[in-house]
Amino acid sequence: MWQWFVRWFHKWSSPKWFYQLSKRWSLILGILAAVLVSVSLIWGLGFAPVERLQGNSYRIIFLHVPSAFMSQAIYVAIAFTGAVGLIWRIKLAFYVAKQCIPIGASMAVLALLTGAIWGKPTWGAWWVWDARLTSMLILLLLYLGLWALQSAMEREESGDKAAAILALVGVVNIPIIKFSVNWWNTLHQPATLKITEAPPMHISMLLPLLGSILGFYLAFIALVFIRTRLEILHRERKAAWVKEELNRLGGHNGV
Repeated sequence: MWQWFVRWFHKWSSPKWFYQLSKRWSLILGILAAVLVSVSLIWGLGFAPVERLQGNSYRIIFLHVPSAFMSQAIYVAIAFTGAVGLIWRIKLAFYVAKQCIPIGASMAVLALLTGAIWGKPTWGAWWVWDARLTSMLILLLLYLGLWALQSAMEREESGDKAAAILALVGVVNIPIIKFSVNWWNTLHQPATLKITEAPPMHISMLLPLLGSILGFYLAFIALVFIRTRLEILHRERKAAWVKEELNRLGGHNGV
Protein backbone atom coordinates (compact mmCIF):
# COMPACT_ATOMS: atom_id res chain seq x y z
CA MET A 1 0.00 0.00 0.00
CA TRP A 2 2.77 2.42 0.97
CA GLN A 3 4.75 1.63 -2.18
CA TRP A 4 1.67 2.26 -4.30
CA PHE A 5 1.17 5.63 -2.60
CA VAL A 6 4.81 6.58 -3.17
CA ARG A 7 4.56 5.73 -6.88
CA TRP A 8 1.25 7.61 -7.16
CA PHE A 9 2.67 10.66 -5.37
CA HIS A 10 5.83 10.57 -7.49
CA LYS A 11 3.78 10.59 -10.70
CA TRP A 12 1.53 13.45 -9.66
CA SER A 13 4.47 15.52 -8.35
CA SER A 14 6.15 15.37 -11.76
CA PRO A 15 5.18 18.32 -14.00
CA LYS A 16 5.18 16.09 -17.08
CA TRP A 17 3.00 13.41 -15.51
CA PHE A 18 0.69 16.00 -13.94
CA TYR A 19 0.25 17.69 -17.29
CA GLN A 20 -0.69 14.43 -18.98
CA LEU A 21 -2.86 12.97 -16.22
CA SER A 22 -4.78 16.14 -15.39
CA LYS A 23 -6.08 16.72 -18.92
CA ARG A 24 -8.72 13.97 -18.77
CA TRP A 25 -9.57 14.62 -15.14
CA SER A 26 -10.10 18.34 -15.70
CA LEU A 27 -12.67 17.55 -18.40
CA ILE A 28 -14.49 14.92 -16.32
CA LEU A 29 -14.56 17.02 -13.16
CA GLY A 30 -15.53 20.15 -15.09
CA ILE A 31 -18.56 18.44 -16.62
CA LEU A 32 -19.63 16.97 -13.26
CA ALA A 33 -19.21 20.37 -11.59
CA ALA A 34 -21.26 22.17 -14.25
CA VAL A 35 -24.10 19.66 -13.93
CA LEU A 36 -24.08 19.65 -10.12
CA VAL A 37 -23.90 23.42 -9.71
CA SER A 38 -26.57 24.06 -12.37
CA VAL A 39 -29.03 21.52 -10.96
CA SER A 40 -28.40 22.58 -7.36
CA LEU A 41 -28.80 26.30 -8.02
CA ILE A 42 -31.93 25.84 -10.13
CA TRP A 43 -33.38 23.62 -7.40
CA GLY A 44 -32.34 25.87 -4.54
CA LEU A 45 -33.16 29.24 -6.08
CA GLY A 46 -36.31 28.21 -7.89
CA PHE A 47 -37.94 25.21 -6.26
CA ALA A 48 -36.80 24.85 -2.63
CA PRO A 49 -39.52 25.88 -0.13
CA VAL A 50 -39.63 29.33 1.44
CA GLU A 51 -37.84 29.51 4.79
CA ARG A 52 -40.16 30.08 7.77
CA LEU A 53 -38.33 33.07 9.29
CA GLN A 54 -36.24 34.61 6.48
CA GLY A 55 -38.59 34.06 3.58
CA ASN A 56 -36.98 33.98 0.15
CA SER A 57 -33.89 35.93 1.26
CA TYR A 58 -32.34 32.72 2.61
CA ARG A 59 -31.91 31.40 -0.96
CA ILE A 60 -28.59 33.22 -1.25
CA ILE A 61 -27.29 30.43 1.01
CA PHE A 62 -26.89 28.20 -2.06
CA LEU A 63 -24.16 30.56 -3.29
CA HIS A 64 -22.92 32.02 -0.03
CA VAL A 65 -22.13 28.85 1.90
CA PRO A 66 -20.27 27.07 -0.95
CA SER A 67 -18.18 30.15 -1.73
CA ALA A 68 -17.39 30.70 1.97
CA PHE A 69 -16.39 27.05 2.35
CA MET A 70 -14.23 27.21 -0.74
CA SER A 71 -12.48 30.45 0.19
CA GLN A 72 -11.25 28.83 3.41
CA ALA A 73 -10.50 25.39 1.96
CA ILE A 74 -8.47 26.88 -0.89
CA TYR A 75 -6.38 28.94 1.51
CA VAL A 76 -5.59 25.79 3.51
CA ALA A 77 -4.66 24.08 0.21
CA ILE A 78 -2.31 26.95 -0.63
CA ALA A 79 -0.64 26.72 2.78
CA PHE A 80 -0.33 22.93 2.48
CA THR A 81 1.13 22.94 -1.04
CA GLY A 82 3.42 25.80 -0.06
CA ALA A 83 4.69 23.73 2.87
CA VAL A 84 5.22 20.74 0.54
CA GLY A 85 7.22 22.96 -1.80
CA LEU A 86 9.34 24.39 1.00
CA ILE A 87 10.02 21.12 2.81
CA TRP A 88 10.39 18.64 -0.05
CA ARG A 89 11.38 21.15 -2.75
CA ILE A 90 8.67 19.92 -5.12
CA LYS A 91 8.33 22.71 -7.65
CA LEU A 92 4.94 21.49 -8.88
CA ALA A 93 3.52 22.24 -5.42
CA PHE A 94 4.45 25.90 -5.91
CA TYR A 95 2.80 25.90 -9.34
CA VAL A 96 -0.43 24.58 -7.84
CA ALA A 97 -0.31 27.05 -4.94
CA LYS A 98 0.14 29.98 -7.32
CA GLN A 99 -2.82 28.98 -9.45
CA CYS A 100 -5.03 28.50 -6.39
CA ILE A 101 -4.62 32.13 -5.31
CA PRO A 102 -6.89 33.89 -7.86
CA ILE A 103 -9.55 31.19 -7.49
CA GLY A 104 -9.51 31.54 -3.70
CA ALA A 105 -9.62 35.33 -3.92
CA SER A 106 -12.65 35.11 -6.23
CA MET A 107 -14.41 32.82 -3.76
CA ALA A 108 -13.67 35.23 -0.90
CA VAL A 109 -15.12 38.14 -2.90
CA LEU A 110 -18.21 36.09 -3.77
CA ALA A 111 -18.67 35.08 -0.13
CA LEU A 112 -18.45 38.70 1.05
CA LEU A 113 -20.79 39.99 -1.66
CA THR A 114 -23.43 37.30 -1.12
CA GLY A 115 -23.09 37.79 2.62
CA ALA A 116 -23.80 41.50 2.19
CA ILE A 117 -26.84 40.74 0.03
CA TRP A 118 -28.09 38.32 2.69
CA GLY A 119 -27.24 40.69 5.54
CA LYS A 120 -29.24 43.66 4.24
CA PRO A 121 -32.74 42.15 4.71
CA THR A 122 -31.64 40.10 7.75
CA TRP A 123 -29.67 42.68 9.77
CA GLY A 124 -30.77 45.88 8.06
CA ALA A 125 -27.20 46.68 6.93
CA TRP A 126 -24.92 45.67 4.08
CA TRP A 127 -21.90 45.45 6.37
CA VAL A 128 -21.20 45.27 10.09
CA TRP A 129 -17.84 44.84 11.79
CA ASP A 130 -18.84 41.42 12.99
CA ALA A 131 -16.10 38.95 13.97
CA ARG A 132 -17.00 36.53 11.14
CA LEU A 133 -17.22 39.27 8.49
CA THR A 134 -14.04 40.98 9.66
CA SER A 135 -12.03 37.74 9.64
CA MET A 136 -13.39 36.95 6.17
CA LEU A 137 -12.25 40.39 5.00
CA ILE A 138 -8.81 39.63 6.45
CA LEU A 139 -8.83 36.40 4.43
CA LEU A 140 -9.45 38.37 1.24
CA LEU A 141 -6.60 40.74 2.13
CA LEU A 142 -4.34 37.73 2.68
CA TYR A 143 -5.23 36.45 -0.78
CA LEU A 144 -4.44 39.84 -2.28
CA GLY A 145 -1.17 39.90 -0.35
CA LEU A 146 -0.20 36.48 -1.73
CA TRP A 147 -1.09 37.63 -5.23
CA ALA A 148 0.94 40.83 -4.90
CA LEU A 149 3.90 38.99 -3.38
CA GLN A 150 3.97 36.52 -6.26
CA SER A 151 4.01 39.37 -8.76
CA ALA A 152 6.52 41.58 -6.92
CA MET A 153 9.50 39.24 -7.08
CA GLU A 154 11.79 39.28 -10.09
CA ARG A 155 12.48 35.55 -9.80
CA GLU A 156 9.36 33.40 -9.79
CA GLU A 157 11.02 30.94 -7.40
CA SER A 158 11.51 33.71 -4.83
CA GLY A 159 7.86 34.69 -5.16
CA ASP A 160 6.85 31.06 -4.63
CA LYS A 161 8.77 30.77 -1.37
CA ALA A 162 7.72 34.17 -0.03
CA ALA A 163 4.05 33.48 -0.77
CA ALA A 164 4.32 30.04 0.85
CA ILE A 165 5.69 31.55 4.07
CA LEU A 166 2.95 34.20 4.15
CA ALA A 167 0.30 31.53 3.52
CA LEU A 168 1.59 29.45 6.43
CA VAL A 169 1.55 32.47 8.74
CA GLY A 170 -1.91 33.54 7.60
CA VAL A 171 -3.46 30.10 8.05
CA VAL A 172 -4.04 31.01 11.70
CA ASN A 173 -6.97 33.11 10.44
CA ILE A 174 -8.89 30.01 9.27
CA PRO A 175 -9.85 28.71 12.74
CA ILE A 176 -10.71 32.28 13.72
CA ILE A 177 -13.21 32.43 10.85
CA LYS A 178 -14.65 29.03 11.70
CA PHE A 179 -15.05 29.51 15.45
CA SER A 180 -15.69 33.27 15.56
CA VAL A 181 -19.44 32.75 16.07
CA ASN A 182 -18.67 30.55 19.09
CA TRP A 183 -15.91 32.65 20.64
CA TRP A 184 -17.65 36.04 20.41
CA ASN A 185 -21.17 37.43 20.39
CA THR A 186 -21.77 37.99 16.70
CA LEU A 187 -24.67 38.82 14.42
CA HIS A 188 -23.65 36.06 12.06
CA GLN A 189 -25.65 32.89 12.59
CA PRO A 190 -23.90 29.67 13.70
CA ALA A 191 -22.73 27.15 11.12
CA THR A 192 -25.57 25.61 9.13
CA LEU A 193 -23.74 22.31 8.62
CA LYS A 194 -21.99 20.58 11.52
CA ILE A 195 -20.35 17.17 11.63
CA THR A 196 -21.53 16.53 15.20
CA GLU A 197 -25.16 17.57 14.73
CA ALA A 198 -27.99 16.81 12.36
CA PRO A 199 -28.56 19.69 9.92
CA PRO A 200 -31.51 21.93 10.91
CA MET A 201 -32.66 22.18 7.27
CA HIS A 202 -35.41 20.29 5.52
CA ILE A 203 -34.12 17.69 3.07
CA SER A 204 -35.49 19.72 0.14
CA MET A 205 -33.16 22.59 1.17
CA LEU A 206 -30.27 20.44 2.34
CA LEU A 207 -29.79 18.41 -0.85
CA PRO A 208 -29.34 21.38 -3.22
CA LEU A 209 -27.00 23.00 -0.68
CA LEU A 210 -24.83 19.89 -0.47
CA GLY A 211 -24.94 19.52 -4.26
CA SER A 212 -23.82 23.12 -4.70
CA ILE A 213 -20.96 22.68 -2.22
CA LEU A 214 -19.76 19.51 -3.95
CA GLY A 215 -20.09 21.17 -7.35
CA PHE A 216 -17.96 24.12 -6.20
CA TYR A 217 -15.27 21.75 -4.94
CA LEU A 218 -15.20 19.82 -8.21
CA ALA A 219 -15.10 23.05 -10.21
CA PHE A 220 -12.16 24.24 -8.11
CA ILE A 221 -10.18 21.04 -8.77
CA ALA A 222 -10.95 21.21 -12.50
CA LEU A 223 -9.86 24.86 -12.65
CA VAL A 224 -6.65 24.12 -10.74
CA PHE A 225 -5.84 21.32 -13.19
CA ILE A 226 -6.40 23.62 -16.18
CA ARG A 227 -4.52 26.60 -14.74
CA THR A 228 -1.63 24.47 -13.50
CA ARG A 229 -1.25 22.87 -16.94
CA LEU A 230 -0.77 26.38 -18.37
CA GLU A 231 1.66 27.23 -15.56
CA ILE A 232 3.67 24.10 -16.37
CA LEU A 233 3.92 25.11 -20.02
CA HIS A 234 5.23 28.50 -18.91
CA ARG A 235 7.64 27.36 -16.17
CA GLU A 236 8.95 24.28 -18.00
CA ARG A 237 9.16 25.93 -21.44
CA LYS A 238 12.82 24.99 -21.80
CA ALA A 239 12.13 21.28 -21.37
CA ALA A 240 12.16 19.23 -24.57
CA TRP A 241 8.75 17.65 -23.97
CA VAL A 242 7.17 21.09 -23.43
CA LYS A 243 8.66 22.39 -26.68
CA GLU A 244 7.19 19.37 -28.46
CA GLU A 245 3.83 19.97 -26.81
CA LEU A 246 3.82 23.65 -27.75
CA ASN A 247 4.71 22.77 -31.33
CA ARG A 248 1.91 20.22 -31.38
CA LEU A 249 -0.60 22.71 -29.98
CA GLY A 250 0.60 25.40 -32.37
CA GLY A 251 0.26 23.08 -35.34
CA HIS A 252 -3.15 21.92 -34.18
CA ASN A 253 -4.36 25.51 -33.92
CA GLY A 254 -2.85 26.46 -37.23
CA VAL A 255 -0.38 28.86 -35.66
